[in-house]
Amino acid sequence: MKIVTRIFCIVLALLSIFAVCASAAVPYQTYTYSISGFALYSPDAYVPIQTIDYKYMGLDHPLTSIKDILTDKEGNLYLVDSAANEVVVLDKFYKVKFIIKDFVNNHGVPDNFTAPQGIFVTDDRIFVCDTDANRIVTFEKATGKFDSIIPQPESSLFTEGSTYKPVAVAVDQYDRLYVVSSTTYQGIIVMTDKGVFTSFIGAQKVVANMWQIMWRRFQTKDQRAQTASFISTEFNNIAINDDGFIYVTTASLSAQKQQAAINGKETSGDNAPVKMLNASGKEIMRRNGFWPPSGEIDVSSLSTDTITGPSKVTDVAVGPEQTWTIVDNKRSKTFTYDFDGNLLFAFGNEGTMLGNVSNIQSICYQGDVLMILSSLTNEITTFKRTEYGDALIQALKYQNERKYDEAIDAWVEILKRNSNFDTAYVGIGQSLFRQGEYEEAIEYYKSAYDTKNYSNAYKEMRKEWISKYLFVMLAVLIVLIALWSKFMKYVKRVNYETSISTEKRTLKQELLYAFHVILHPFDGFWDLKHEKRGSIRAGIIIIIITILSFYYQAIGQGYVFNPEGVYSSIFVQIASVLTPFFLWAAGNWCLTTLFDGEGSFKDIFISLSYCLTPVPLLIIPATIASNVVTDSEMAIINLLITLAYIWLGLLVFVAMMVIHDYSIGKNVLTCLGTIVGMAFIMFLAILFTTLLAKVVSFFTNIVDEIMFRI
Repeated sequence: MKIVTRIFCIVLALLSIFAVCASAAVPYQTYTYSISGFALYSPDAYVPIQTIDYKYMGLDHPLTSIKDILTDKEGNLYLVDSAANEVVVLDKFYKVKFIIKDFVNNHGVPDNFTAPQGIFVTDDRIFVCDTDANRIVTFEKATGKFDSIIPQPESSLFTEGSTYKPVAVAVDQYDRLYVVSSTTYQGIIVMTDKGVFTSFIGAQKVVANMWQIMWRRFQTKDQRAQTASFISTEFNNIAINDDGFIYVTTASLSAQKQQAAINGKETSGDNAPVKMLNASGKEIMRRNGFWPPSGEIDVSSLSTDTITGPSKVTDVAVGPEQTWTIVDNKRSKTFTYDFDGNLLFAFGNEGTMLGNVSNIQSICYQGDVLMILSSLTNEITTFKRTEYGDALIQALKYQNERKYDEAIDAWVEILKRNSNFDTAYVGIGQSLFRQGEYEEAIEYYKSAYDTKNYSNAYKEMRKEWISKYLFVMLAVLIVLIALWSKFMKYVKRVNYETSISTEKRTLKQELLYAFHVILHPFDGFWDLKHEKRGSIRAGIIIIIITILSFYYQAIGQGYVFNPEGVYSSIFVQIASVLTPFFLWAAGNWCLTTLFDGEGSFKDIFISLSYCLTPVPLLIIPATIASNVVTDSEMAIINLLITLAYIWLGLLVFVAMMVIHDYSIGKNVLTCLGTIVGMAFIMFLAILFTTLLAKVVSFFTNIVDEIMFRI
């Protein structure tokens, strides 16, 4: 008997171990995104616990079409079954408290729902969107007893013939209703709890291209009214947080616009599938993360043949510590963000295993439990927050409460579990920044490639440097200006003396003449050709200096220009300079020999090399300055670099016109022909290289075959 008992205990122990292992395993991978758009796997923030069906709830009939779920502060769960025309209220243990189905309205007439879809709960009332009855019905929260009917709002702002179909509703602390109507394109309907219309807010911005604007001038009034391109997209769901900020979602945006917004890292929200509005309807969502909050980012590698394109966002739920979660119905995934728009984690998958929820219809939070409803099975899967998820919420809590020392410790603990979590580095950096420790904050921002916050911290550091070394910096600036002025006077004197001298030109004189050429191009290129003021050796040195300046730009740019520290080798810079240089020289020489050009290949080579002079003169200072600017000042550096290329282009144009003695019109045609010639030469080079490779491969195969037979 003792042996049997021991065996039984051992079996129970093994079963418990297997049960723990089974519960610990999840059928999906939790991840975030890097600044480069690649998925970074992270520990699970939520793990599945159980699936709740109608039997578990204690119902005697199955739920056939649940459209919305919601919890209140006490943890009670509210379900809207559109097909059964009922609202099921469960307690915090998911057992039935009562069902709202038939009721007597305020006229004393028996009434019922007609395909209800949305629900919202306040401290004392339940608001139900009775969709096909075109109204909102309220009930007492404690008992489910009928309270009132909020009828369809009336206003001249509604389009003629429009239909009011409320599918989702949110109520703020002042009992203002924010209603999503499935057939209303003007935005969110705002009205009182008595049904008095207040306004529309949050209408999606519509942008027309030039062709659409011109075409509308030829359309009739009816055609313009039916043009979908000029109709704002409707919303499909809504949520509201404790501060009264409203989250709204839409799945009607075009995939092209949404993907363009993701790739361009749009911060305006014009093409965003989720927006956050204040009470007046202004879009105020923070999009400070690496990617705008819109669901899936790496669509190409994570998609399949049947799942392509951007996320289809169908619901949003407000979580703890100002976090919020959206649903990608297309991929059956959820994406959770903090208040600043940083992606905290994403997870989900289709399938039949516990935790895989297909066709997600709705989500809501019940404390540290995330509840996800499947429209396919009409079952609710509950997910329990893990220790890692608790650590995330705790770090955000400390940050929101401005307990920065505790926040740093919490983020460090998160990094111990997930060293790839860039938001943790940003969180530590923000805590240090708010404590005035800018230099330390910068290092953490660098770890997360966060140029925006890096710039804010660097700006504060720069203020300290300027206040400390202002007079030293002014003195250095004055000295540099004086030295440059003196140098240019020296260059002018040398060039003048050289012009009247009959002696052989020295290398120094040939190099210094480049400054005269770039400032007086017509006179300079004429003397360069006819007076032999330049040479091939000087041109080669200018080319080498240009290559070195580009190489310095590649390795010496400031952090805001190159946050990922990507560098190119000197060989890449050599190829990037010499390839277009010799392509232009060869193409122009070939063309101008056929069209009475007076310049030789040597003249073209020397002139082109002297044209490169502005490039190092502007690229090198721009690269140095890039180390002391912020992201808002990058345009100044880019302007200098652009100016260098414009200056180069103008010099090349003038050089070709002078050395070939062309008119402006003929020179324009020749330059355009040179560009075509460059393309033709590249085509021939690629063709020759390909044929040569095939010939080599052919003979190599013959040799291999002979060696094999021997």
